[in-house]
Amino acid sequence: MPTPPQLHTRLAIVGGGPAGLMAAEVARAAGVEVDLFEAKGSVGRKFLIAGKGGLNLTHGEPRPAFDQRYGARAREVGAWLDDFDADALREWARGFGIDTYIGTSGRVFPTDRKAAPLLRGWVRRLREDGVRFHVQHRWLGWREDGALRFATLEGETIVSADATVLALGGGSWPELGSDGAWVSALQSRGVDVAPLQPSNCGFDIGWSEHFASRHAGAPLKPVVAHWHDDAGTAHELQGECVVTQTGIEGSLVYALSAMLRDAIAARGEVTLELDLAPGRELHRLRADLDKPRGGRSLTEHLRRHAGIIGVKAALLYEVLPKDAMHDMQLLSRTIKRVPLRLLRARPIAEAISSAGGVRLEALDAGTLMLRTMPGVFCAGEMLDWEAPTGGYLLTACYASGVRAGRGAVAWLGGRG
Repeated sequence: MPTPPQLHTRLAIVGGGPAGLMAAEVARAAGVEVDLFEAKGSVGRKFLIAGKGGLNLTHGEPRPAFDQRYGARAREVGAWLDDFDADALREWARGFGIDTYIGTSGRVFPTDRKAAPLLRGWVRRLREDGVRFHVQHRWLGWREDGALRFATLEGETIVSADATVLALGGGSWPELGSDGAWVSALQSRGVDVAPLQPSNCGFDIGWSEHFASRHAGAPLKPVVAHWHDDAGTAHELQGECVVTQTGIEGSLVYALSAMLRDAIAARGEVTLELDLAPGRELHRLRADLDKPRGGRSLTEHLRRHAGIIGVKAALLYEVLPKDAMHDMQLLSRTIKRVPLRLLRARPIAEAISSAGGVRLEALDAGTLMLRTMPGVFCAGEMLDWEAPTGGYLLTACYASGVRAGRGAVAWLGGRG
């Protein structure tokens, strides 16, 4: 068998998403020789797709409220943001001539809302600064001597590196490169990895064929979600969601996905209640629906006196027996609290992001270096944290890339 070609580099970065690219930028600015390896034919593919409808770069929410969006990992991710926060990210984008603005929801977008110009400028600058890119290099793990193994179109390539930053993504959108294939390689080296799970995802309900065939893709807006946490405390959140062939998804559901997913894991299922008539109190709704119908149909009566039409009306027929639809007291209560029994999260491949990954306890907090593998650093979505959509995901990926890049520079500097 022929010997695979070999390459030596000072710093190998594996993964060409925002975390890997930012680690490369930080290290190269410090004068470190950098080779970046990407499994696909070009870098930043998920970044481009995520920005297709408008690149949500970060969020305008001030800290420390911003940090709390990372839930159980708020303290750890907050420390990364001390290095590189939302304001720093906006200033960084301005360095490419890309101004940003805060939308009505607090989300931050480039003025042209496009991802491609930012990515093109970034990659061009990295190349000019001396970062060497190696695309179509799929990481296979390590050889026994610690060298990195890559599958390429020409066969296997071996890379020996003085330090390595892994930025391999989570388990969502595997067609773009984040397929979680790295988990077994790290576990075999004694790295503690939490199971990958879907995050910012939809959920299955199990609609009737009649409802699903007629209303899949229809938006439910505005609605208010009501739920109770593990302590029994009531919560509510207004937003929008979308009926799917199997259940629901959309921004309101994504914001609650971690809580819903964990509740299903603990109890087997969870009930989420939707208020289809926010802003209208129950007593008023009941009074309106008690008005005489005359010769009008129930559908017309709901439209005229409750503002319930289309998919909202169909949803009531889906959850209530036909006879119960004529009980105005029950119908009013149901409009204000439609019970949706969520059975399971949609598969991780469909999710916007993933939870789980390399546990932060397995890393040195200041450098993101693996405790069991000196000289190997991790960044981005492959780490065990999660956040809602709205720019929080991308901001933490950038910030972790900064910290891992600085950690690698410090490590290499200490080794001479």
